[in-house]
Amino acid sequence: MQELNLVTQTSSLAFLSPTASRKVHFNLPPAELVEIALSKKEGKLTSTGALMADTGSFTGRSPKDRYIVLDDNTKESVWWGDINIPFDSKKFNSLLGKMKAFLADKELFVRDAYAGADENHRLKLKVINTKAWHNLFCYNMFLRPTEAELENFEHDFTIICAPEFEANPEADGTRNPNFAIINLTERIILIGGTGYAGEMKKGIFSVLNFILPHDKNVLSMHCSANMGAQGDTAIFFGLSGTGKTTLSADPNRNLVGDDEHGWTEDGIFNFEGGCYAKVIDLSKEKEPEIWDAIKFGAIVENTRFKENSREVDFTNKSVTENTRTAYPIHFIPNALDPSTAGIPKNIFFLTADAFGVIPPISKLNKSQAMYHFISGYTAKVAGTEMGITEPKLTFSACFGAAFLPLHPTKYATLFGEKMEKYETNVWLINTGWTGGPYGVGSRMKLPYTRAMITAALEGKLDQVEYVKHRVFGLEIPQECPNVPSQILNPRLTWSDEAAYDKQSRELAEAFKANFEKFKDFASEDILKGAPL
Repeated sequence: MQELNLVTQTSSLAFLSPTASRKVHFNLPPAELVEIALSKKEGKLTSTGALMADTGSFTGRSPKDRYIVLDDNTKESVWWGDINIPFDSKKFNSLLGKMKAFLADKELFVRDAYAGADENHRLKLKVINTKAWHNLFCYNMFLRPTEAELENFEHDFTIICAPEFEANPEADGTRNPNFAIINLTERIILIGGTGYAGEMKKGIFSVLNFILPHDKNVLSMHCSANMGAQGDTAIFFGLSGTGKTTLSADPNRNLVGDDEHGWTEDGIFNFEGGCYAKVIDLSKEKEPEIWDAIKFGAIVENTRFKENSREVDFTNKSVTENTRTAYPIHFIPNALDPSTAGIPKNIFFLTADAFGVIPPISKLNKSQAMYHFISGYTAKVAGTEMGITEPKLTFSACFGAAFLPLHPTKYATLFGEKMEKYETNVWLINTGWTGGPYGVGSRMKLPYTRAMITAALEGKLDQVEYVKHRVFGLEIPQECPNVPSQILNPRLTWSDEAAYDKQSRELAEAFKANFEKFKDFASEDILKGAPL
């Protein structure tokens, strides 16, 4: 990847100079940003002191309106298609010019920040916002330089986020007035027409997903991570609804991070300086650490108050089910500082299998780990999304397809190499159904899942007997402390074993059909991990 021309990028930010007609605020502290946000009616203060803000008509990312600039630097390396939509470089430059002109008389909030707790692999960011609460979001979610570091801070990536600025699709080459465009060569992200703050966070994640594997042989991962008292590191991959946040939040282990990490030759590091957690139906009993983190300095998005109060009603879905909170990671008492840890000893792939086929815990060899990593399987059930009335298969490459600029086999190959080199255990955990599919069987009990993960972390599954799954070839332990042995083999939990076998073959065929789009790029080693 070509080196950044700091002179070019610095001069391109001349429009940030304050003028008599407008203010430009640099690196304001949270309290001042909250004050300004309240004065501008960008949000309201909740009973715990958190700032409640709305994201407008967009309450989540807009994947079809996210682009990557196509140029000599990206045309052969980016995995182009429905996820990475190409954008013309001339159109980008034109749109950038229009945005600068639009911002010329606007009050701006500028922040210098880091992405990446490892000093050898971090990005230095300059974030430009038109909204005070967006700048607070970036203070919370990215890493915060010290006063000394800010003195000679030279950024190498810029985010410009102006929700009030809309593109003209016909003239500007966008699909809609809203857009998020990543230019990996000029190192700029443009975001307009949407107030969803997560576009900034995920834009930088996509950038790191390109730079780290492509240039530095560092594996970027969409996962949570924690570390035990003995320094043992664990990683949790999983799509929404599989229990990634819940299972990684362990009071007996230190939190490394809840969403984005890199794996180097020395260990893992968090990309972020905060957490962006879903809060729909949040309760102090279920997730006390997140509950207590929603205090002054934190943000809650798209939530509503209980009647005649400033107390947040976390059950309220009137705006969206995607209600969230953003807070600095140090709001979690057992979070590591810095957010780094050693080589992972155990990795958990979490799936909520609504078909009752996948064992509650099984061990994967290298080929199976790469295959299942690319597959990124779970199943959504009725009630999780509008329109879903029966179990729906969901595959997301590397458990984060929406943020992968490179082909998934690149990440999977790097994953397999690191797993083999460091003799890391990879486990597939089914937090979904047992004893039959959704509607017949029952959901795996959370205490059993926690017991299985604890047993794996403590090495108590190293010496037990294993049997192979007849279709998927996974190694199933025959016993596990604090877990009834009869639930470990899913075939034995079904009243009709022939029906289980049939369902297993059907799920295996779905895996194979999904993998067809990756097959031509996959090595023999990866293909060996497929179901029989």
